[in-house]
Amino acid sequence: MRNALSSKLTFGIFDHMDEDGSAIGQQYADRLKLAEACDRLGFYAYHLAEHHCSPHGRSPSPNLFLSSAAQRTGELRLGPLVMLLSLHHPLRAFEEICMLDHLSGGRVEMGMGRGSLPIELGYFGIGADTVSERYLEASEILMESMRGGALSYQGHHFQLDNVPLTLRPHQRPHPPIWVVATNRPESARWAAANGANIASMGPAPFVRKTTDAYRAEKGYSTGTDGQPSFVGLLRMIVVGQSASHAYSLAAPAFERWLKNFKYLYDLNAIPLPPNLPLTLDAAVESELCVVGTAALVRRTLLDQLEEAGANYLLCQVAFGDLPLDASLCTAMTIASELMGRAA
Repeated sequence: MRNALSSKLTFGIFDHMDEDGSAIGQQYADRLKLAEACDRLGFYAYHLAEHHCSPHGRSPSPNLFLSSAAQRTGELRLGPLVMLLSLHHPLRAFEEICMLDHLSGGRVEMGMGRGSLPIELGYFGIGADTVSERYLEASEILMESMRGGALSYQGHHFQLDNVPLTLRPHQRPHPPIWVVATNRPESARWAAANGANIASMGPAPFVRKTTDAYRAEKGYSTGTDGQPSFVGLLRMIVVGQSASHAYSLAAPAFERWLKNFKYLYDLNAIPLPPNLPLTLDAAVESELCVVGTAALVRRTLLDQLEEAGANYLLCQVAFGDLPLDASLCTAMTIASELMGRAA
């Protein structure tokens, strides 16, 4: 049961699981340790991105990793952010979500989206010109599936004729829905109208345009599970014993994360996003990263949350080659300095 009112702050974990230089099995083991710690610390959820053919994401099947995390945690909610419906057959997506919801005892947060880099979908034969239409059809089918009964749908990309649905999600009518609404006020309005939570990133004043659009839509305050909706803000966070210590941890980690992010862009000669910060200083200036002492990080995050109009902080405490101990320290600091005082 959701334990946060819309007027209070709630804290979750976001993870790209980009390559950290270790063996892939070791990185999975470290992330499971992080998930266990965040469960003990009282974080609301662990959200995991989906990427393909790129070191930017070592979790091409988020639900597979999250099913393992479900067995290591008891309260922490779990979900893809996002599951790329443009790539998945919606019937298969529905079945996976149902399985994960039952394996976790009803702790799934269902993020869905079309994907941010078309080349990833192109490797699977999905053309950029079909992505939006495939996503729209797949999302309609997925939501219809949650209602149960036989499923029929006739679209351009998917045709289903009286398919028997023998699975249902644990949560009724279905798990809470999430969409990423960065740079897209229209996506925020759609999310609000359909009872979905949103996740945004970018400078707080810019994000405020999205959160204002979300709140302007009638019914935004109640999500798909009947509970207050989350308006999320994503930040990469590193806490150190001093400002210089924090920067000494964050600088190489951000450099590796950036290299991972740019991999497919460089490989395919794709222009980088215009607002992508190319140094840690630029990332701090653009509010992608918050780095410093516990006191500075606390003050900065609270100010940015208020300015952005957000009530849910998606904390990216693990990225690049940041050591596990550093990620755990940041998570513990957020728990002690922010979560306890914001409740």
